[in-house]
Amino acid sequence: MNGVLNEHSLDTLCAALCYAIGIEPPAHAAAPSPELMAYVDAAFGGKKADRLLMFNPDAVAEWLFEKYPPFFGGLGGEGDLKLPLRTAMPSVTPVCFGTMYTGAQPAVHGITKYEKRLIEIDSFFDACVRAGKKVALVSHPRCSMGVIFLEREIDYFLYPSWEKINAKAAELIVKDEYDVIVVYNGNYDGVMHKTGTESCEALAELRANVHAFKWLDEMVAECWQGHNTLLGFAMDHGCHDIDGDAGSHGLDMVEDLNILHVYRARPKETE
Repeated sequence: MNGVLNEHSLDTLCAALCYAIGIEPPAHAAAPSPELMAYVDAAFGGKKADRLLMFNPDAVAEWLFEKYPPFFGGLGGEGDLKLPLRTAMPSVTPVCFGTMYTGAQPAVHGITKYEKRLIEIDSFFDACVRAGKKVALVSHPRCSMGVIFLEREIDYFLYPSWEKINAKAAELIVKDEYDVIVVYNGNYDGVMHKTGTESCEALAELRANVHAFKWLDEMVAECWQGHNTLLGFAMDHGCHDIDGDAGSHGLDMVEDLNILHVYRARPKETE
């Protein structure tokens, strides 16, 4: 870890995702990530993705990629885009996912501390609805992603375990009825807070996140062959260790702010 903050802000993601699927971004979104736009253009030959699968693991820091590359085998390889980003402050879950899916800084989207409340400004989900996209959000009902973007005209699938969340995501992929599927997994975050960022228990959950994404990617490859699909392994913030063999985040420090998204394009198969 080099101690340098990543240059580009997480607020550049929302408009880039909108660009990827050919819709207008929400009202307060920052300018889109040029790297992600260029990747989409090259991968789909100037066309847009008509399917988007966003897999949102919680608290997977960039330094974890650097320290444990074997744990991320198959992610960020040839054909994938590694997108270093600097998350929002304070680097806590509702603040950061608020920025990810509005493209706005916390002072604009309204969540400026750790609180799970409805975001009322225009969001990625609202932009999708305006464009006629069918959207599914799959999350834990008490976690931030299951709360802060409620009351949109999208379908919510809220389950109390990560196993059920991922199973529902797979089911939705097989049915192929949604243009956009957003899947939240908070298992690594939940364990690392109790046992430390590099405990055996936490690293097992980290690997479970990667395996879940790769499994869903395999489902996409099998079931969405007729679509241009963009998949994202897209976390909210990083993490660090504190006293008492526990993990935490929320500070203005590289460990918490630097994250590394991975995007994978799957062009539709031609007959």
